[in-house]
Amino acid sequence: MKNRLTIAACLPADRSRATLIARVHVPEQRGPSPALVRDDAVFDLSRIAPTVQALLEIDDPVAAIGAARALPRLGALADILANSAEHERDSGKPWLLAPCDLQAIKASGVTFVASLLERVIEEQTRGDARKAESARQSIGAIIVQHGGSNLREIRPGSPQARAVKEALIAQGIWSQYLEVGIGPDAEIFTKGQPMSAVGTGAEIGIHPQSAWNNPEPEVVLAIDAMRRIVGATLGNDVNLRDFEGRSALLLGKAKDNNASCAIGPFIRLFDAHFTLDDVRRAEIALEVAGPEGFALTGASSMSMISRDPTALAAEAVSANHQYPDGLVLFLGTAFAPVHDRDEPGHGFTHKLGDVVTVRSPSLGALSNRVNYCDKIAPWSFGVIDLMRNLSARGLI
Repeated sequence: MKNRLTIAACLPADRSRATLIARVHVPEQRGPSPALVRDDAVFDLSRIAPTVQALLEIDDPVAAIGAARALPRLGALADILANSAEHERDSGKPWLLAPCDLQAIKASGVTFVASLLERVIEEQTRGDARKAESARQSIGAIIVQHGGSNLREIRPGSPQARAVKEALIAQGIWSQYLEVGIGPDAEIFTKGQPMSAVGTGAEIGIHPQSAWNNPEPEVVLAIDAMRRIVGATLGNDVNLRDFEGRSALLLGKAKDNNASCAIGPFIRLFDAHFTLDDVRRAEIALEVAGPEGFALTGASSMSMISRDPTALAAEAVSANHQYPDGLVLFLGTAFAPVHDRDEPGHGFTHKLGDVVTVRSPSLGALSNRVNYCDKIAPWSFGVIDLMRNLSARGLI
């Protein structure tokens, strides 16, 4: 894992002009601090704000950081990155955590056509991977007949979307996933609780009873309490296809498990060099390296998303639903791996020891190793622990 946690591998291509916010476990403080990546070092930002959430609530966090002088140095960036590898960690030295803390962790579902069709397949097969290929072919034929290649250009909620919906209903394959994929309302769900996400280098968890699962590489927005989108990072919305395929009412069990949400490595704040338009143009790459030598790679573009990031943010937080501590919002994925890993027709599923890397030139790379949720150290440092820690340090 350490060879994936290097400056060259993990940082944006234009890192010299990026404002990168980290969250670091500092052993001497027995807790986390918001931090700034500058040059080849990491600096403590807790004098400016005790939490990442508080930092993002500042009117102009980039200016506040730029005006700060003599920030305490936490260590060399290369050393902190390398020490973030969970199984090779020196607990007496700093390491990276997920770069969010008190924010709600929300996610958008079915925002890309490719993954939309795979969600329908999960539903049609009731989560049975053995039936996926035949369902994929039959559904694909109907989509081509009624929507063709233009399905990806359909604007959700438009008259054209309604016409396609009617055609699919007539064929008996309308789905709750198609409803949120091309219907008027987006799917927004709770991925995990505040403080539950893991950072780069950590293990990510799959449920031990799951036999069909996959990574979901995504861009994640950082949104403050005033609904401002202030930055972006990467995430892996680990997904259990068999659980959700059995019933959408199992979404919580499919999505919210110990270490099943990875975010990082850093939040890149919006500034003159990085804006929401860069998010809209972002290219996302996925790599899975299996312990048996298996390799899976893929790439997608945020330009193919069916709902604009601002529209998804507006669905998540509005006059109808507020987040006084802000939120981080997964924007959905175009990836739903169908490459056969073992038996023909069974598609892809994780094996223990898989190393999953999500990469984007503008946001760096997030790498994690797969294990069972019940074999990963339980989540034990929550909000009350953070408050006690900050109080003991005189920060609140």
